[in-house]
Amino acid sequence: MRKIDLIVIHCSATRADRCYTEYDSTTDHLRRGFSGAGYHYYIRKNGDIKSLRPVKTPGAHAKGYNAHSIGVCYEGGLDTNGRASDTRTDFQKHSLRVLVMLLLRDYPGSRLVGHRDLSPDLNHNGEIEPEGWIKECPCFHASTILQDPPPQNPAYL
Repeated sequence: MRKIDLIVIHCSATRADRCYTEYDSTTDHLRRGFSGAGYHYYIRKNGDIKSLRPVKTPGAHAKGYNAHSIGVCYEGGLDTNGRASDTRTDFQKHSLRVLVMLLLRDYPGSRLVGHRDLSPDLNHNGEIEPEGWIKECPCFHASTILQDPPPQNPAYL
């Protein structure tokens, strides 16, 4: 088994008013020359967690970090006008929180980041500011997944 010390959260950068399935993601990665889906897990709008790549296999989701990370992507990330936005449904927030909790339990000491947090520190001040982000993905602060109060179980709303 490879050493895991990073969990990277992504969005699919697709519009909230359109479906983008795990099959669409896999097909797009294959078209770009990858051997399959780049992410290990994919979370649909309805909260379903899809396993796309075995954790024992390095991902293809964060260049320079794939060897020691797990990639988690949620469907969405763009509003209906195509602008970057936190479009997660309550179902996705719930599933993402549960999945991250399990991954941190299974890989203790791992750091939780958004893809944008892996952008270079352009002014070398030790912080990655929005103007330095290569991508806005995942369109929210990944570090808040466990800090925010858990969403109410959407199945009981």
